[in-house]
Amino acid sequence: MSATQKLKDLACSVIDSQAPQLKDLSKDIWEHPELYYNEHYAHKTLTNFLRERGFAVECSYKLETAFRAEQRSSGDEQRSPNVAVLCEYDALPQIGHACGHNLIATVGVGASLGIQAALLSSEYTGTGMLTVLGTPAEEGGGGKIDLIQAGAFQDVDLAMMVHPSQLNLSSPLYLAANEVEIEYRGKAAHASSYPWNGVNALDAAVMCYTNISHLRQQMKPTWRALGIITNGGAKPNIIPDTSGLLYSVRATTDSELAIVNKKVAGCIEGAALATGCSVEYQFSKKPYSSLLSNPTMASLYTANAEKLGIAMETDPEKLQKLRGSTDMGNVSHVVPSIHPNYNIGTTASAHTPEFAAQAKTSEAEDSSLTVAKALAMTAIDFLTTPELVQQARMEFEKAVMSESLN
Repeated sequence: MSATQKLKDLACSVIDSQAPQLKDLSKDIWEHPELYYNEHYAHKTLTNFLRERGFAVECSYKLETAFRAEQRSSGDEQRSPNVAVLCEYDALPQIGHACGHNLIATVGVGASLGIQAALLSSEYTGTGMLTVLGTPAEEGGGGKIDLIQAGAFQDVDLAMMVHPSQLNLSSPLYLAANEVEIEYRGKAAHASSYPWNGVNALDAAVMCYTNISHLRQQMKPTWRALGIITNGGAKPNIIPDTSGLLYSVRATTDSELAIVNKKVAGCIEGAALATGCSVEYQFSKKPYSSLLSNPTMASLYTANAEKLGIAMETDPEKLQKLRGSTDMGNVSHVVPSIHPNYNIGTTASAHTPEFAAQAKTSEAEDSSLTVAKALAMTAIDFLTTPELVQQARMEFEKAVMSESLN
Protein backbone atom coordinates (compact mmCIF):
# COMPACT_ATOMS: atom_id res chain seq x y z
CA MET A 1 0.00 0.00 0.00
CA SER A 2 1.37 3.43 -0.95
CA ALA A 3 2.02 6.14 1.60
CA THR A 4 -0.67 8.27 -0.05
CA GLN A 5 -3.26 5.53 0.33
CA LYS A 6 -2.29 5.01 3.97
CA LEU A 7 -2.83 8.71 4.60
CA LYS A 8 -6.20 8.57 2.86
CA ASP A 9 -7.24 5.59 4.97
CA LEU A 10 -6.13 7.44 8.09
CA ALA A 11 -8.15 10.51 7.09
CA CYS A 12 -11.28 8.44 6.53
CA SER A 13 -10.90 6.64 9.86
CA VAL A 14 -10.55 9.94 11.71
CA ILE A 15 -13.69 11.31 10.06
CA ASP A 16 -15.53 8.13 11.04
CA SER A 17 -14.32 8.47 14.62
CA GLN A 18 -15.66 12.03 14.76
CA ALA A 19 -18.97 11.23 13.05
CA PRO A 20 -21.23 11.70 16.10
CA GLN A 21 -19.66 15.07 16.94
CA LEU A 22 -19.81 16.22 13.32
CA LYS A 23 -23.48 15.30 13.07
CA ASP A 24 -24.18 17.21 16.28
CA LEU A 25 -22.31 20.17 14.83
CA SER A 26 -24.49 20.10 11.70
CA LYS A 27 -27.71 19.96 13.72
CA ASP A 28 -26.54 22.75 16.01
CA ILE A 29 -25.91 25.14 13.13
CA TRP A 30 -29.18 24.10 11.44
CA GLU A 31 -31.09 24.91 14.63
CA HIS A 32 -29.53 28.39 14.85
CA PRO A 33 -29.98 29.93 11.39
CA GLU A 34 -28.34 33.33 10.93
CA LEU A 35 -28.42 35.74 8.01
CA TYR A 36 -25.37 36.96 6.15
CA TYR A 37 -22.73 38.86 8.14
CA ASN A 38 -24.60 38.00 11.35
CA GLU A 39 -23.42 34.39 11.76
CA HIS A 40 -22.11 34.94 15.30
CA TYR A 41 -23.37 31.66 16.76
CA ALA A 42 -22.01 29.57 13.87
CA HIS A 43 -18.71 31.45 13.98
CA LYS A 44 -18.25 30.74 17.70
CA THR A 45 -19.40 27.14 17.42
CA LEU A 46 -17.11 26.28 14.51
CA THR A 47 -14.02 28.06 15.85
CA ASN A 48 -14.42 26.40 19.26
CA PHE A 49 -14.80 23.01 17.58
CA LEU A 50 -11.60 23.45 15.57
CA ARG A 51 -9.61 24.95 18.44
CA GLU A 52 -10.51 22.02 20.69
CA ARG A 53 -9.06 19.70 18.05
CA GLY A 54 -5.68 21.38 17.84
CA PHE A 55 -6.06 23.92 15.05
CA ALA A 56 -4.50 27.37 15.35
CA VAL A 57 -7.62 29.51 15.02
CA GLU A 58 -7.98 33.20 14.20
CA CYS A 59 -11.49 34.45 14.90
CA SER A 60 -13.01 37.42 13.02
CA TYR A 61 -10.42 36.94 10.28
CA LYS A 62 -10.64 40.06 8.08
CA LEU A 63 -14.45 40.02 8.55
CA GLU A 64 -16.32 39.89 11.85
CA THR A 65 -17.88 36.49 11.24
CA ALA A 66 -15.10 34.96 9.15
CA PHE A 67 -12.35 32.76 10.57
CA ARG A 68 -9.11 31.09 9.60
CA ALA A 69 -7.78 27.88 11.15
CA GLU A 70 -4.38 26.41 10.26
CA GLN A 71 -2.58 23.09 10.52
CA ARG A 72 0.94 22.63 9.25
CA SER A 73 2.80 19.37 8.90
CA SER A 74 5.06 18.38 11.79
CA GLY A 75 8.06 20.66 12.13
CA ASP A 76 7.18 22.50 8.95
CA GLU A 77 7.78 26.22 8.70
CA GLN A 78 6.91 26.41 5.03
CA ARG A 79 3.53 27.01 3.44
CA SER A 80 3.73 24.93 0.30
CA PRO A 81 1.38 23.70 -0.86
CA ASN A 82 -1.33 25.46 1.13
CA VAL A 83 -4.69 23.75 0.57
CA ALA A 84 -7.73 25.73 1.71
CA VAL A 85 -11.00 24.06 2.66
CA LEU A 86 -13.90 26.51 2.79
CA CYS A 87 -16.92 26.49 5.10
CA GLU A 88 -20.20 28.33 4.64
CA TYR A 89 -22.75 28.75 7.41
CA ASP A 90 -25.21 31.57 6.67
CA ALA A 91 -28.91 30.88 6.22
CA LEU A 92 -31.83 32.34 4.27
CA PRO A 93 -34.60 34.65 5.53
CA GLN A 94 -37.69 32.81 6.80
CA ILE A 95 -36.68 29.33 5.58
CA GLY A 96 -33.39 28.89 7.44
CA HIS A 97 -30.80 26.47 6.08
CA ALA A 98 -32.65 25.86 2.83
CA CYS A 99 -29.33 25.86 1.00
CA GLY A 100 -27.77 23.38 3.41
CA HIS A 101 -24.93 25.55 4.62
CA ASN A 102 -24.97 23.67 7.92
CA LEU A 103 -23.88 20.65 5.88
CA ILE A 104 -21.24 22.65 3.99
CA ALA A 105 -19.70 23.70 7.30
CA THR A 106 -19.78 20.12 8.54
CA VAL A 107 -18.13 18.75 5.40
CA GLY A 108 -15.44 21.44 5.58
CA VAL A 109 -14.67 20.72 9.22
CA GLY A 110 -14.87 16.95 8.74
CA ALA A 111 -12.54 16.99 5.75
CA SER A 112 -10.16 19.23 7.66
CA LEU A 113 -9.96 16.77 10.55
CA GLY A 114 -8.96 14.05 8.08
CA ILE A 115 -6.37 16.26 6.37
CA GLN A 116 -5.01 17.35 9.75
CA ALA A 117 -4.41 13.72 10.74
CA ALA A 118 -2.57 13.10 7.47
CA LEU A 119 -0.33 16.16 7.89
CA LEU A 120 0.64 15.08 11.42
CA SER A 121 1.23 11.44 10.48
CA SER A 122 4.74 10.00 10.33
CA GLU A 123 3.78 8.70 6.89
CA TYR A 124 3.64 12.27 5.57
CA THR A 125 7.02 13.59 4.46
CA GLY A 126 5.92 16.72 2.63
CA THR A 127 5.92 20.38 3.62
CA GLY A 128 2.25 21.15 3.18
CA MET A 129 -0.31 23.12 5.08
CA LEU A 130 -4.07 23.14 5.58
CA THR A 131 -6.12 26.32 5.92
CA VAL A 132 -9.75 26.14 6.97
CA LEU A 133 -11.53 29.32 5.93
CA GLY A 134 -14.87 30.27 7.41
CA THR A 135 -16.56 32.31 4.70
CA PRO A 136 -19.73 34.16 5.74
CA ALA A 137 -22.41 35.79 3.64
CA GLU A 138 -22.67 33.60 0.55
CA GLU A 139 -26.41 34.23 0.34
CA GLY A 140 -26.28 37.63 -1.30
CA GLY A 141 -23.52 39.26 0.76
CA GLY A 142 -20.52 38.17 -1.27
CA GLY A 143 -18.40 37.33 1.76
CA LYS A 144 -15.77 35.54 -0.29
CA ILE A 145 -15.43 38.63 -2.48
CA ASP A 146 -14.69 40.70 0.61
CA LEU A 147 -12.14 38.09 1.72
CA ILE A 148 -10.49 38.10 -1.70
CA GLN A 149 -10.20 41.89 -1.61
CA ALA A 150 -8.77 41.70 1.91
CA GLY A 151 -6.02 39.32 0.75
CA ALA A 152 -7.30 36.12 2.39
CA PHE A 153 -6.28 33.95 -0.58
CA GLN A 154 -2.84 35.40 -1.29
CA ASP A 155 -0.99 32.44 0.23
CA VAL A 156 -3.49 29.76 -0.86
CA ASP A 157 -2.51 27.33 -3.64
CA LEU A 158 -5.81 25.43 -3.97
CA ALA A 159 -9.33 26.04 -2.67
CA MET A 160 -12.09 23.47 -2.30
CA MET A 161 -15.57 23.08 -0.87
CA VAL A 162 -18.78 21.21 -1.73
CA HIS A 163 -22.49 22.01 -1.88
CA PRO A 164 -25.51 19.80 -1.06
CA SER A 165 -27.82 19.19 -3.99
CA GLN A 166 -30.11 16.69 -5.72
CA LEU A 167 -27.21 15.42 -7.85
CA ASN A 168 -23.59 14.33 -7.58
CA LEU A 169 -21.51 16.58 -9.84
CA SER A 170 -17.77 17.20 -9.75
CA SER A 171 -17.87 20.23 -12.09
CA PRO A 172 -21.32 21.85 -11.81
CA LEU A 173 -22.30 24.88 -13.86
CA TYR A 174 -22.54 28.00 -11.72
CA LEU A 175 -23.43 31.21 -13.50
CA ALA A 176 -21.99 34.69 -13.20
CA ALA A 177 -24.60 36.82 -11.44
CA ASN A 178 -25.36 40.40 -10.55
CA GLU A 179 -28.28 42.28 -8.99
CA VAL A 180 -29.71 45.59 -10.08
CA GLU A 181 -31.93 47.84 -7.97
CA ILE A 182 -34.25 50.10 -9.92
CA GLU A 183 -36.29 53.12 -8.78
CA TYR A 184 -38.64 55.14 -10.96
CA ARG A 185 -39.90 58.58 -9.96
CA GLY A 186 -43.01 60.21 -11.37
CA LYS A 187 -45.63 62.62 -10.01
CA ALA A 188 -48.53 61.86 -7.70
CA ALA A 189 -52.08 62.91 -8.58
CA HIS A 190 -55.66 61.92 -7.78
CA ALA A 191 -56.14 58.87 -9.97
CA SER A 192 -59.85 59.55 -10.57
CA SER A 193 -60.22 63.33 -10.54
CA TYR A 194 -56.98 64.60 -12.11
CA PRO A 195 -55.07 61.69 -13.59
CA TRP A 196 -53.65 63.91 -16.33
CA ASN A 197 -51.64 65.76 -13.69
CA GLY A 198 -49.79 62.61 -12.71
CA VAL A 199 -46.78 60.71 -14.02
CA ASN A 200 -47.29 57.06 -13.14
CA ALA A 201 -44.16 55.42 -11.74
CA LEU A 202 -45.95 52.06 -11.45
CA ASP A 203 -46.55 52.13 -15.22
CA ALA A 204 -42.80 52.51 -15.64
CA ALA A 205 -42.14 49.54 -13.36
CA VAL A 206 -44.67 47.38 -15.19
CA MET A 207 -43.23 48.41 -18.54
CA CYS A 208 -39.71 47.64 -17.33
CA TYR A 209 -40.85 44.21 -16.14
CA THR A 210 -42.55 43.61 -19.51
CA ASN A 211 -39.54 44.86 -21.47
CA ILE A 212 -37.23 42.41 -19.71
CA SER A 213 -39.76 39.61 -20.13
CA HIS A 214 -39.82 40.24 -23.88
CA LEU A 215 -36.02 40.38 -23.90
CA ARG A 216 -35.97 36.72 -22.82
CA GLN A 217 -36.98 35.66 -26.34
CA GLN A 218 -33.54 36.79 -27.53
CA MET A 219 -31.59 35.49 -24.55
CA LYS A 220 -29.33 32.44 -24.63
CA PRO A 221 -30.65 29.37 -22.75
CA THR A 222 -28.05 29.89 -20.02
CA TRP A 223 -28.86 33.58 -19.46
CA ARG A 224 -31.25 34.62 -16.70
CA ALA A 225 -33.10 37.83 -15.73
CA LEU A 226 -35.20 37.23 -12.63
CA GLY A 227 -37.12 40.09 -11.10
CA ILE A 228 -39.76 41.37 -8.70
CA ILE A 229 -41.58 44.66 -8.21
CA THR A 230 -40.64 45.85 -4.73
CA ASN A 231 -42.78 49.00 -4.62
CA GLY A 232 -45.97 49.58 -6.56
CA GLY A 233 -47.58 52.55 -4.84
CA ALA A 234 -49.67 53.29 -1.76
CA LYS A 235 -53.36 53.30 -2.76
CA PRO A 236 -55.35 52.70 -5.98
CA ASN A 237 -56.70 56.27 -6.05
CA ILE A 238 -53.23 57.81 -5.93
CA ILE A 239 -51.10 57.74 -9.04
CA PRO A 240 -47.80 56.29 -7.73
CA ASP A 241 -44.95 58.78 -7.75
CA THR A 242 -42.34 56.09 -6.94
CA SER A 243 -41.90 52.43 -7.82
CA GLY A 244 -39.09 49.94 -7.50
CA LEU A 245 -37.83 46.65 -8.87
CA LEU A 246 -35.05 44.22 -8.00
CA TYR A 247 -33.52 41.96 -10.64
CA SER A 248 -30.95 39.18 -10.59
CA VAL A 249 -29.11 38.89 -13.90
CA ARG A 250 -27.05 35.80 -14.75
CA ALA A 251 -24.96 34.40 -17.59
CA THR A 252 -22.46 31.60 -18.23
CA THR A 253 -19.35 33.79 -18.11
CA ASP A 254 -18.41 37.16 -16.68
CA SER A 255 -18.08 38.64 -20.18
CA GLU A 256 -21.54 37.38 -21.17
CA LEU A 257 -22.95 38.85 -17.96
CA ALA A 258 -21.72 42.27 -19.09
CA ILE A 259 -23.69 41.83 -22.33
CA VAL A 260 -26.88 40.88 -20.49
CA ASN A 261 -26.43 43.80 -18.09
CA LYS A 262 -26.30 46.19 -21.03
CA LYS A 263 -29.48 44.75 -22.54
CA VAL A 264 -31.31 44.96 -19.22
CA ALA A 265 -30.16 48.56 -18.78
CA GLY A 266 -31.77 49.39 -22.14
CA CYS A 267 -35.06 47.91 -20.93
CA ILE A 268 -34.88 49.98 -17.75
CA GLU A 269 -34.14 53.23 -19.52
CA GLY A 270 -36.74 52.59 -22.22
CA ALA A 271 -39.53 52.33 -19.63
CA ALA A 272 -38.52 55.67 -18.15
CA LEU A 273 -38.52 57.33 -21.55
CA ALA A 274 -41.91 55.89 -22.52
CA THR A 275 -43.66 56.99 -19.30
CA GLY A 276 -41.94 60.30 -18.66
CA CYS A 277 -40.50 59.09 -15.37
CA SER A 278 -36.98 59.56 -14.16
CA VAL A 279 -35.04 56.47 -13.18
CA GLU A 280 -32.08 55.55 -11.01
CA TYR A 281 -30.60 52.08 -11.13
CA GLN A 282 -27.50 50.52 -9.68
CA PHE A 283 -25.88 47.18 -10.48
CA SER A 284 -24.22 45.53 -7.50
CA LYS A 285 -20.59 46.37 -6.93
CA LYS A 286 -19.95 42.74 -5.91
CA PRO A 287 -21.09 40.57 -8.83
CA TYR A 288 -20.62 36.80 -8.52
CA SER A 289 -18.28 35.32 -11.11
CA SER A 290 -18.87 32.10 -13.01
CA LEU A 291 -17.35 28.97 -11.50
CA LEU A 292 -14.14 27.74 -13.15
CA SER A 293 -13.89 24.13 -11.97
CA ASN A 294 -10.26 23.05 -12.17
CA PRO A 295 -9.99 19.90 -14.32
CA THR A 296 -7.23 18.19 -12.32
CA MET A 297 -8.92 18.89 -9.00
CA ALA A 298 -12.31 17.76 -10.31
CA SER A 299 -10.85 14.59 -11.82
CA LEU A 300 -9.13 13.59 -8.59
CA TYR A 301 -12.25 14.37 -6.58
CA THR A 302 -14.31 12.20 -8.93
CA ALA A 303 -11.88 9.28 -8.60
CA ASN A 304 -11.85 9.51 -4.81
CA ALA A 305 -15.62 9.91 -4.57
CA GLU A 306 -16.25 6.90 -6.79
CA LYS A 307 -14.00 4.77 -4.58
CA LEU A 308 -16.36 5.68 -1.74
CA GLY A 309 -19.43 4.67 -3.75
CA ILE A 310 -20.46 8.13 -4.98
CA ALA A 311 -21.58 7.92 -8.61
CA MET A 312 -21.41 11.15 -10.60
CA GLU A 313 -24.49 12.18 -12.60
CA THR A 314 -24.11 11.83 -16.37
CA ASP A 315 -27.66 12.40 -17.64
CA PRO A 316 -27.43 15.52 -19.89
CA GLU A 317 -31.03 16.49 -19.19
CA LYS A 318 -30.47 16.54 -15.44
CA LEU A 319 -27.18 18.38 -15.83
CA GLN A 320 -28.94 21.25 -17.59
CA LYS A 321 -31.37 21.87 -14.72
CA LEU A 322 -28.94 23.35 -12.21
CA ARG A 323 -28.23 27.02 -12.81
CA GLY A 324 -27.17 28.55 -9.52
CA SER A 325 -24.59 31.18 -8.63
CA THR A 326 -22.03 31.40 -5.85
CA ASP A 327 -19.24 33.68 -4.68
CA MET A 328 -17.03 30.58 -4.83
CA GLY A 329 -16.97 31.49 -8.51
CA ASN A 330 -14.95 34.58 -7.59
CA VAL A 331 -12.50 32.41 -5.65
CA SER A 332 -12.11 30.16 -8.70
CA HIS A 333 -10.89 33.21 -10.66
CA VAL A 334 -8.15 33.79 -8.05
CA VAL A 335 -6.86 30.27 -7.25
CA PRO A 336 -7.49 26.79 -8.71
CA SER A 337 -10.77 25.62 -7.16
CA ILE A 338 -13.54 23.05 -7.09
CA HIS A 339 -17.09 23.27 -5.78
CA PRO A 340 -18.71 19.85 -6.39
CA ASN A 341 -22.38 19.18 -5.71
CA TYR A 342 -23.49 16.10 -3.80
CA ASN A 343 -26.81 14.34 -3.42
CA ILE A 344 -28.42 14.51 0.03
CA GLY A 345 -31.39 12.30 -0.90
CA THR A 346 -34.00 14.77 -2.10
CA THR A 347 -35.61 15.85 -5.36
CA ALA A 348 -36.44 19.26 -3.87
CA SER A 349 -34.42 22.20 -5.10
CA ALA A 350 -32.43 24.41 -2.78
CA HIS A 351 -34.04 27.52 -1.30
CA THR A 352 -37.23 25.65 -0.45
CA PRO A 353 -38.66 24.51 2.91
CA GLU A 354 -38.41 20.90 1.71
CA PHE A 355 -34.67 21.23 1.12
CA ALA A 356 -34.21 22.87 4.52
CA ALA A 357 -35.97 19.94 6.20
CA GLN A 358 -33.80 17.42 4.35
CA ALA A 359 -30.62 19.25 5.41
CA LYS A 360 -31.23 18.10 9.00
CA THR A 361 -31.79 14.40 8.28
CA SER A 362 -29.49 11.50 9.05
CA GLU A 363 -29.40 10.71 5.33
CA ALA A 364 -28.01 14.14 4.52
CA GLU A 365 -25.50 13.92 7.37
CA ASP A 366 -24.27 10.51 6.26
CA SER A 367 -23.84 11.73 2.69
CA SER A 368 -21.95 14.75 3.97
CA LEU A 369 -19.47 12.66 5.93
CA THR A 370 -18.79 10.47 2.89
CA VAL A 371 -18.17 13.58 0.80
CA ALA A 372 -15.91 14.95 3.54
CA LYS A 373 -13.75 11.84 3.06
CA ALA A 374 -13.62 12.41 -0.71
CA LEU A 375 -12.58 16.02 -0.20
CA ALA A 376 -9.91 15.05 2.32
CA MET A 377 -8.57 12.37 -0.02
CA THR A 378 -8.37 14.89 -2.84
CA ALA A 379 -6.40 17.32 -0.68
CA ILE A 380 -4.02 14.49 0.27
CA ASP A 381 -3.39 13.76 -3.42
CA PHE A 382 -2.07 17.30 -3.82
CA LEU A 383 -0.18 17.38 -0.54
CA THR A 384 1.70 14.20 -1.42
CA THR A 385 2.24 14.94 -5.13
CA PRO A 386 3.38 18.57 -5.54
CA GLU A 387 3.55 18.33 -9.34
CA LEU A 388 -0.25 18.04 -9.34
CA VAL A 389 -0.38 21.50 -7.82
CA GLN A 390 1.62 22.89 -10.72
CA GLN A 391 -0.62 21.07 -13.19
CA ALA A 392 -3.71 22.57 -11.58
CA ARG A 393 -2.11 26.00 -11.62
CA MET A 394 -1.36 25.81 -15.35
CA GLU A 395 -4.96 24.79 -16.07
CA PHE A 396 -6.20 27.64 -13.91
CA GLU A 397 -4.14 30.24 -15.73
CA LYS A 398 -5.33 28.92 -19.07
CA ALA A 399 -8.99 29.01 -17.96
CA VAL A 400 -8.76 32.57 -16.63
CA MET A 401 -7.10 33.75 -19.83
CA SER A 402 -9.71 31.98 -21.98
CA GLU A 403 -12.58 33.58 -20.07
CA SER A 404 -11.06 37.06 -20.38
CA LEU A 405 -10.84 36.65 -24.15
CA ASN A 406 -14.49 35.59 -24.59
